[in-house]
Amino acid sequence: MSKKLVIVLGPTGVGKTELTLQLAERLGTEIISCDSRQMFKEMSIGTARPTEEQTTRVKHHFVGNLSIHDYYSCGRFELEVLALLGKLFKTYDTVIMTGGSMLYIDAVCKGIDDRPKVDQALRDSLWARYDKDGIEGIREELVRLDPDYAATVDPHNYKRIIHALEICLSTGQPYSALRKETQKKRDFEIVKIGLNLPREELYDRINRRVDKMMADGLLEEAKKLYPLKELNSLNTVGYKELFNYFDGTWELDYAVNMIKQDSRRYAKKQLTWFRRDEEIHWIAPNEIEEAVRISLGE
Repeated sequence: MSKKLVIVLGPTGVGKTELTLQLAERLGTEIISCDSRQMFKEMSIGTARPTEEQTTRVKHHFVGNLSIHDYYSCGRFELEVLALLGKLFKTYDTVIMTGGSMLYIDAVCKGIDDRPKVDQALRDSLWARYDKDGIEGIREELVRLDPDYAATVDPHNYKRIIHALEICLSTGQPYSALRKETQKKRDFEIVKIGLNLPREELYDRINRRVDKMMADGLLEEAKKLYPLKELNSLNTVGYKELFNYFDGTWELDYAVNMIKQDSRRYAKKQLTWFRRDEEIHWIAPNEIEEAVRISLGE
């Protein structure tokens, strides 16, 4: 295969943006963002979205292209990225995709399996249970039926939890097993570069990045979005904690510390997910020459 998709992945705050920019400049190509929250134009500071200067250096795709009111899914991302790659590969032999959204990366690499049709009565009953018992009740059921998926899914994303339960109860099999059964063939090569740092260094970077976000105006950005806090797109680290401050539930210092803690937890979850993939070449975020070598297959 003459065309190649290089994926730069890793935990939040590790330094994917700068290495990816340098790599794209060295390879003379464009960048596809694989961050499910950087797509929303209203969420800039809290998602560490690439700046105007950075998107001027290298052309980016799927950055600020949606509204928080828009519905989006892994399946749609798969289709739109494949269509975009078909166009970009007419100009470039190599395209870079970067981000930490685990399911979105899998969608591009492996595809979204065809799901069995779910009985409407079952779907209604699960939603009724969610309305009655809240997210903990349905999450406990998912832990029992599919502990592997329960360990990786966002524990606050009730839509994904309910969907996984629908599949488990409809098929009698774990949702995670069905997701792994088939892998769609791609007509391009995929190379994965993972960035990581020693835990204490990574956690320090995350803490300092949160402080910078606050200095850059995250509080004001979150305040503008507060009236829309029930939207699923805003159930996001960096915003939901500040919403608790606006509610009067938390003090500001505590909310900021919780952003740091939740960011560190998310980074740990990302690493747990990525470490299962033996195809990833792990490097430090300052090893640009190694990234170039891996990308070129040298």
